Amino acid sequence: MKTYRIYINNNALIISKQLPVMNVPVQEVPVKGFNFLNFYAQLDLAGNKHYVLITDDTKAVFKQLKSSCTLVKAAGGLVKNAKDGYLFIYRNKKWDLPKGKVEKGEGMREAGWREVEEECGVKVWKSGKKLCRTYHIYVLGNKLALKKTNWYAMSVKGIPVLIPQREEGITKAEWLSADQVSAVLENTYPSIMDVMEAGNLTTDRLLQ
Repeated sequence: MKTYRIYINNNALIISKQLPVMNVPVQEVPVKGFNFLNFYAQLDLAGNKHYVLITDDTKAVFKQLKSSCTLVKAAGGLVKNAKDGYLFIYRNKKWDLPKGKVEKGEGMREAGWREVEEECGVKVWKSGKKLCRTYHIYVLGNKLALKKTNWYAMSVKGIPVLIPQREEGITKAEWLSADQVSAVLENTYPSIMDVMEAGNLTTDRLLQ
């Protein structure tokens, strides 16, 4: 049964069949009568808490949550160069990975490829496996949006020069070695940490 992890700022709502094993406190939310809009209205958006809904039908509960929001599809990449450096961008005072919305008639993988090239001025050589999918909630107009982002492993030839797309608010685009990537963990989004873990850039590996 699929587990869903939805980020709301630095908070996380986990929909799972069983209590997940985590190294942080988790508050259980009753699944009976659960209404996402009511949950969101009472949530401390400046908080940093983890909540869990335990249910045998995670798909149905997630479907109910999704129906409360406008769905936005996006895609991005964890890009590696020929010297095992990883491509990170700096936007809105946080480290991030290149990503963007899927355009009409565009596939998810195609969108991720395009967004990497547009945001960093780089030519993607190869797009590999899908690493993971992340979800996060944000305000869009007078509604809540649920952004679904597919993340793909990508590679480039050599170590190309990066050109950040400043009109998208990207002030830096840099190749970071495994040692340098550890600094990203101190100033990034929880969903980006999930992508790094899926790409084997885990905290344990980075501290070796």
